[in-house]
Amino acid sequence: MVPLITEAPVSHANIELAAGSRCVSVSHRNRVTNPMLLELSRAGARYISTRSIGYDHIDLKYARSVGLTVANVAYSPGSVADYTLMLILMAVRDARSVMGRAAARDFRLSDAPGRELGDLTVGVVGTGRIGAAVIERLRGFGCRILAHDNHRTPAADDVPFDHLLRHSDVVTFHLPLTASTRHIVNRRSIAAMKDGAFIVNTGRGSLIDTKALIGALESGRLGGAALDVIEGEEGVFYTDCRDAPRANGALARLQRLPNVIISPHVAYYTDRSLRDIVENSLANCIAFERENNHV
Repeated sequence: MVPLITEAPVSHANIELAAGSRCVSVSHRNRVTNPMLLELSRAGARYISTRSIGYDHIDLKYARSVGLTVANVAYSPGSVADYTLMLILMAVRDARSVMGRAAARDFRLSDAPGRELGDLTVGVVGTGRIGAAVIERLRGFGCRILAHDNHRTPAADDVPFDHLLRHSDVVTFHLPLTASTRHIVNRRSIAAMKDGAFIVNTGRGSLIDTKALIGALESGRLGGAALDVIEGEEGVFYTDCRDAPRANGALARLQRLPNVIISPHVAYYTDRSLRDIVENSLANCIAFERENNHV
């Protein structure tokens, strides 16, 4: 069967395109609701390959209950790891303010100098493929590296979460979004962090309690944040909102802060990772069909 490709995200309006297809590949950009999963199952689908590492846009338990197997794809961890290092460096060098002033033709030095990464301690929370790649890159800067994961890693000093928070100048998050990791950054964890520390998030927006983060940034408790993902980004990121009203109040508040860098969930977006995502999604579908004797 020739694959059927559509640019539109899966929705009730185009479910019929899946009719007769046992395997469906979906993007991470839109939530696949339970009614959609049921309709896909009724259309004959048995396997969903999500073109992402995370599963938080799909209810896996419900998918299994209607006869659907869901699998993710692996792609180059270097895409997110490189971007994470860029955000860390931009945060500790106050790059947003520097570039903003330069764009306005104000070329004076800022009152506060930046900090060198080699003088800092960086905490890496989550040491899977991406977190490990971040650690590998950090070594070249000579900084102290602390790590925390449910699975211990020999790549850095593995410490309890609270210890990492207390001793890190920068904390970067590389965790999947689950019930146990949702709002892992909250008022309590922020209170445990060093004064003036920086938070970097290229994982999932809901790892951070946005209200708690905004409060800590506005009060000066934290030195800054660099966020490639935020809570409520769905329907905002990947769209042109220049002429739209600002419905996401938290995003607007974050963007008003001079020590916050926001990018629209693009850390993964490189030519290499896109090739990996497409190839591995198709490979997953083919493997499923072979395992179930349909190829």
